[in-house]
Order: sequence, then C-alpha cells, then structure tokens
Amino acid sequence: MASRVVMPKLTDTMEEGVLVAWKKHEGDPVQAGEVIAEIETDKAVMDLEAFAPGVLRKVLVRDGETVQSGKLIAVIAEADEDIAAALSDGATAAPTARSAPKPASPANTAASPAPGRPRPEKLVASPRAKALAAERGIDLSTLTGTGPGGRIVEDDVVAASASIAPATLPDGTDQPLSQMRKAIARSTVQSKAPVPHFYLTVDIDMAQVERARDEFKQSRQPHPSITDVLIKAAAVALARHPEVNVSFTGQAIRRYPQIDIGVAVGMDDGLITPVVRNCGAKTLADISGETKQLIDRARQKRLSPQEYTGATFAISNLGMFDVDQFIALLMPPQAASIAVGAIRDVPVVSKGSVVAGRRMKVTLSCDHRALDGLMGAQFLKEFKRVLEHPQELLAPAVPS
Repeated sequence: MASRVVMPKLTDTMEEGVLVAWKKHEGDPVQAGEVIAEIETDKAVMDLEAFAPGVLRKVLVRDGETVQSGKLIAVIAEADEDIAAALSDGATAAPTARSAPKPASPANTAASPAPGRPRPEKLVASPRAKALAAERGIDLSTLTGTGPGGRIVEDDVVAASASIAPATLPDGTDQPLSQMRKAIARSTVQSKAPVPHFYLTVDIDMAQVERARDEFKQSRQPHPSITDVLIKAAAVALARHPEVNVSFTGQAIRRYPQIDIGVAVGMDDGLITPVVRNCGAKTLADISGETKQLIDRARQKRLSPQEYTGATFAISNLGMFDVDQFIALLMPPQAASIAVGAIRDVPVVSKGSVVAGRRMKVTLSCDHRALDGLMGAQFLKEFKRVLEHPQELLAPAVPS
C-alpha cells in the first residue's frame, strides 16, 4: 500500500518546516526506519525516517523549500504500484515520519470571499493571523476574513500588509525570518498578551558562590558555571516551594512532582531552551555535565523536541554580556521564570562601614493566574538564601 510522507508537526509551536536536504532520491529503495530527508523545525535540524518500506516513487518538495506541517512531500510505494490515489489530497495512508503525530488537516486559506458575505459578530482569526497582525501592526477588526465562516486567516493579513503604501515604509533590506524566529514571534505574542505577568527583583550576594567556584578551579576539578549553580539553587528552592513549580491550565493549577528546568540559549537566529530534567534528584556535578552537553547540541541544532519542551521553570542568564538587569517573558506552561544579570562590584554597607561587595540582580517573572506576590517572594527569598550559603548546593541530591 502506498504511503504518504508529510511534513511532520513535531512540537506544538511547529507550523511549518524546511526540507533541508533529501537523503534519498526518486527511484531509490527505502527501508523502514531509514533516514530519507533532513528537516529544520522551529528549534532544531532533525532526520525524517521512513515508516514503511518500498521505493521513493515521488518527491514533491525541493531542497530548501519551506512546507506547512501536514503537507504531502513524497510518496513511498512498490515499484509497480499505482500512486495516483496517494497523490490526491483526499487520500489517507499510514504516516511515514517516526515520532511525529498525525497532523491535523490544514484549514483552507485560499478560499475566495463570496460577494456581500456578512462579517461574523465575534472576531475570529487563526493563531497565525493574530501573530502576523501583531508583528505588522495591523488591526484585525479592520479586516474581512476569507476563511470558513468569515475567519480571518494569514492570507488576509498578508493582503492588508500589501496595501500599505511603500512610501510609508523606511528603506532597508528585508531578511527572511528563520523557522526559529517565526516560532519566537508566535510564542511571544501568545505569551505576553494573554498572560498577566508580574515581576519581583532581589539583589543577591554572590561572593560565597564565587569563592566556592575558585576552590574548584584551584583543585583542578571541573568547575560548574554560574548557570549550573543557578539551576541547582532553583531546584532546591522549588523543592521547598512546590507551589511555584506549576502551570495554569485554564480550569486548574497543575502541580508538577518533578522539577524540569529550561535554560535559555541564545543563537544567531533566535533562542532555544534545552531542559534539564528532574533537577531535584541531581547533584551540582550531574547538572553541570548534562547542561554542557545540552547547550553544545542546542547550538548545533541537534536537540530532539523532547529535549527542549515541557520545562516547569526557566532560567535566562545574560550576565556574561554585562547586562545588569532585565525581565523575561513567560513561555507557557511555566508559571515562573528567572532573569539573571551580571555579577557586579558594588559598595556595600556592613556594620557601619562601606566595603566592596559582589552582587547580582535577579528578576522573577510570574503568571498571576497561578501565583501571587507572596508565593513569588517566598520562593525568591529561599533562592537568594541558598545562593548566599552555597554549601547546600554541594550536598548530595535527594531522590524525588
């Protein structure tokens, strides 16, 4: 039976992918589990494996082409099999991409509006249309939707953008959005607009942490980075304040028994957040080794979706770029995220005298639907206390 190969939807944020390169060509035999193409998702470059054996009878997408998730890109069948039905839009067949869920049928965004179609009483727009409209500063209420039931779709926003007089736009060179940048644009709009953020900032004495790291260096032991220390400190504080290790589901507050911390990693075309799983049950050395491997593979775009999704808490550290303080957007499902600034030399009043100190500002972003100020403040107080007494970070982990 002919099998349809479609562009998989590997994550919730993936709406399209790039066919980087075919590893097989038309007429080549294919085994189940064999890599037939390399695709770029919104966060990583991944192998696309065949689910069924046969011959790669038809390739429908060229190398480098951007394709909507769920779109047919190739057909695998027996050498003498009729593939006409498999090539038709109405055909159904077994999926051919391993680890990819069966994609939903994409909405028809090419339908022409009927003359005199009445606008719906309630404004209805697709997520992609909302994100694009926000990016381009277009008021959705001024548009007439061409989708089913008057739904505003991406093509409607694109058409409205084209009507803007070129003279009103500044001169410059347009750089096409990467898959990662498109995903960031969608997710940040979906986060900042509906999620009621509030922020709490504390100043932390980092002298003891730096002293402990220096001792590692002097003993020629592998020493943890500041980010490693932050992950461990957050895990300790979250274990003592599990009410922060939650997410808002709409009808409930979901508490997570395991602490999975995402670490923001900047890249040339955006950022990715690899996740260190079950941090509460790991030592600082374990976290340090795992984090280094995850960050290295993240920069090579070699993470699987399971390695950068599902964090219950997040840390973003810009201290290495001399940023003193900033705030981080929450990326659901997390209800809390920490933004970390640089460790600074500052004058500190101690016992009536001014002495040199080493301080670091940390800002906690919170989802007010799941957390209140008191909860965030109590967690932040514990996080600060642990960092100012880092001997706790060196203790053996307690299995969760």
